[in-house]
Amino acid sequence: MPRAGIVTVAGYPNAGKSTLLNRLVGEKLAITSSKPQSTRHRIVGIRTEGEAQMVILDTPGLLEPRDTLHSAMRNAALAAVRDADVLVHVVDATGRIPENFQSAAHLEAPPRARVVVALNKVDLLTAERRTALVAAHPEAVCIAATTGEGVESLVTAITRHLPVSPYLYPDDELSTQPVRFFCAEFVRETALEQLGEELPHALACEIEEYREGSTPLYIRAVLYVERDSQKRIVIGANGQQIKKLGRSAREKIERFVGQPVYLDLWVKVLPNWRKNRSAVLRLGYGEPNGRA
Repeated sequence: MPRAGIVTVAGYPNAGKSTLLNRLVGEKLAITSSKPQSTRHRIVGIRTEGEAQMVILDTPGLLEPRDTLHSAMRNAALAAVRDADVLVHVVDATGRIPENFQSAAHLEAPPRARVVVALNKVDLLTAERRTALVAAHPEAVCIAATTGEGVESLVTAITRHLPVSPYLYPDDELSTQPVRFFCAEFVRETALEQLGEELPHALACEIEEYREGSTPLYIRAVLYVERDSQKRIVIGANGQQIKKLGRSAREKIERFVGQPVYLDLWVKVLPNWRKNRSAVLRLGYGEPNGRA
């Protein structure tokens, strides 16, 4: 009998959730960064193998909101937790191990879904530390999302708890989100890679125009920042920084869409957008006021 269901990947920032999603799907869908809180949306990936289909939701890191954007991110994460049939609690094995998901997420009640704990980054542990971790958490699955170690064991554990169900989507689909969404994410990922510590959380990207059928594929993207000084950093001296950013982002998008791309990249100031509810909603981050 086939099994299918929603698998929500959740945990603290920088636990490796996005890397795990990409590993499970076999395609780079979620951006990855050493900077925390790089995932802002609920990213959907679909893994279909054998008799099992997982609709995998990568979520923003669990955090206490400091502004309107953070509120929207936490709301997106908690909505995905509520939707889950199986909840994969990704924990950075090199840090403190939370007692359980309920306490880690500051939930009033345990989640409805079956929780599978994935202790990630075990490849960074000494043999002694790893042995002690396995002894202390025998119910957990030890993985290294960057290398793939332990991921098949995790897939087996997840599949065991999926509902008996026909596939929810065609078996050749990788995501339910439009290509232009991923194009915006690749631009933002490139900005995270190239720009300094001041800017990452102030950056947002919006695709203003996406001309399907054009050759090369024409995409006009806007990077939003909060201050003029940040805009100057993104553009750089004589426009060199934005040219470099645009080249790298275009190459990522071309690999993803499989065709040549003309990326028309702009930078605009949207003052204090992270604290502005209408701006957060306009940029696609969802409802910030605790309503899913």
